[in-house]
This record gives sequence, structure tokens and C-alpha cells, in this order.
Amino acid sequence: MLQINDRLSLPLEQIELSAMRAQGSGGQNVNKTSTAIHLRFDIRASSLPEELKQRLLERSDQRITREGVVVIKAQQHRSQEQNREAALERLRALIAAAALVPRKRRATKPTRGSQERRLESKTLRSKTKTLRGRVDE
Repeated sequence: MLQINDRLSLPLEQIELSAMRAQGSGGQNVNKTSTAIHLRFDIRASSLPEELKQRLLERSDQRITREGVVVIKAQQHRSQEQNREAALERLRALIAAAALVPRKRRATKPTRGSQERRLESKTLRSKTKTLRGRVDE
């Protein structure tokens, strides 16, 4: 089970993990061992709540394909297990970020004092700029 938050968890059976050889420098270890982890998670086929699925699909994240599959590649660490944990943590963070519903903004009016302070600062700025003009003799 991948624990997203205190109320939401995800069965590991819905997450497809595969090992592959990592890219980049690293010497012989990189060339002979499959330490990189390729994680695939189908949002539409998951057991997540429908509204969370919708918010995930609407995110403009390059890790989410048009088909609604999250693809994460982890290859920072030398061990396969550390890369597996890193990939799962990135998926958990992505889902947790989509699970947070932003509060609806409530429109408020500016106070009379703030309006007066704004107009006063504009008046002072106007006077400053007026004094920068030509001096007549």
C-alpha cells in the first residue's frame, strides 16, 4: 500500500514498476546493472476517487501522458531499491498535491483607510514627479 495521506492510500498492484539500465556516467556499474526504475500509473484505471482523478488529469505536468498515464523515471541512486522508493515518493507527492483542494477565494472590499493611504501615496508620487520638471526663471 502506498500511503498518500491519512485518508487516502493506493494499492501497489495498480502501479507498474520495471527496472532498466540507468543513463549517463557511472562506469561499469551503470553498464551491467539495472538500477533505474520506470514507474507507470494509469490514473483512469486506478481506485482513486473520481474528483481526484479529474484534478490529476487536468494538471499540466509533463509526467502525465495524454492517455492519462503517469510516467516517472528514477535513476539518481546507485541501488534499485533506493530508486524504487524515490519513484514511489514522487508519485505520492504528485497525488498528494492534487488531493489538496485550494480554498475558494472570497472577494473583499478594500477598507476606507487603505483607499485613503493609496490615494495619499499617489498624490505624494505626483508631487515628486512634478518637482522634477523644468525650472522657470
